Amino acid sequence: MNIEETITKIGTAFESFKTANDLRIKAIEEKGYAPADVTEKVDKINAELVNLSAMKRQLEAIETAVARQQIPGGGSSKENPAKAEHAKAFGAWMRKGVDSGLRDLEVKAELSTMSDPDGGFTVPDAVPAAMKTVAQASSVMRSICTVETLSVPEYKELVDVGGESAEWVGEKGTRNETDTPALKEVSIVPKEMSAKPKVTQTMLDDSSYDVEGWVGRFIGRAFAAKEGAAFISGNGVEKPRGIAGYTMIANASYAWGKVGYIASGHASLFNNVDKLIDLQHALKVIYRGGASWLTNDLTLATIRKFKDGDGNYIFQPGLVAGAPDILLGKPINYDDYVADIGAGAYPLFFGNFKEAYVIVDRMGIRMLRDPYSSKPYVEFYTTKRVGGGIRNYEAIKSFKIAAS
Repeated sequence: MNIEETITKIGTAFESFKTANDLRIKAIEEKGYAPADVTEKVDKINAELVNLSAMKRQLEAIETAVARQQIPGGGSSKENPAKAEHAKAFGAWMRKGVDSGLRDLEVKAELSTMSDPDGGFTVPDAVPAAMKTVAQASSVMRSICTVETLSVPEYKELVDVGGESAEWVGEKGTRNETDTPALKEVSIVPKEMSAKPKVTQTMLDDSSYDVEGWVGRFIGRAFAAKEGAAFISGNGVEKPRGIAGYTMIANASYAWGKVGYIASGHASLFNNVDKLIDLQHALKVIYRGGASWLTNDLTLATIRKFKDGDGNYIFQPGLVAGAPDILLGKPINYDDYVADIGAGAYPLFFGNFKEAYVIVDRMGIRMLRDPYSSKPYVEFYTTKRVGGGIRNYEAIKSFKIAAS
């Protein structure tokens, strides 16, 4: 199906879902339980909506990539002849293992200043371009958070945790001394990821085979999966620190360096709409304008059944191409790495993620060619450095499945 057909099916399915769910709620109110056939119908339509919603997001990602003309290596030869020369030599090295002054060429193309031959070679634009296409289609956190590229080993930022200090003054009024900002340093060191795609020499000998694009897509998928999980639950040890990897504290006792949470009100279930409203309002007004939800499809399947006090569904599907699903007036982002509903879990986040979380890419992806370890395959040992962490703890709140 195309996007328009998918959206039509979503709209039809959601109307059927509301009708079936209304019958379920009415039965519970009148009898204290819902008949099995009614519950089964609600769950079946709900599952269909989960699949249709995922399909819509995939189709939108593909259309976005096509619209941006994200073709590996496109235009580099016209923009930078030195890069084109490096890319040609790199391609020859990948296929035959011949080093035609590749180290000097990557310096000339301003890709690297390294001289250590054991560190591998910096890959040309074609490989990162293919990786980027994959990452943008699959990495939710990269699409909603701030992403910085560094040429230095560490990202540092000073954050005013006490709020900016200023005053209103007249043209000739006395200027008073303002309060000294309470500054905290945020430091993120990118960690190394590696992958080893391999291909036969026969395929490398085929001049029509796009080996750079294939390697880029392979490691793009491998890296996207690893970093995607780390951006949510990473503990910061040899990997990024994810939003769920920080100390969580009841929002009433929130302190800088920790993430405030609102409890669901039940030890293992989520069945209270008011708690979602509490979570939304736990975030300061200054951050709510650009805020959104982050959860997974299964949690949303539970939320989709909820109504507000006026009997209106608090979830609305995005029934226009490019439009997000909406929960309590705010966009929803779906990430499979967010925890499911369960005792003590954090299945939902609400925040201004551009303000809250930063992803740090260290410039340069490096590669070593190994034709010996896995004959008849040639392995390409590829490394990339990436980090991540919260930089503004006020800009994100979490939801905990707990009584309090």
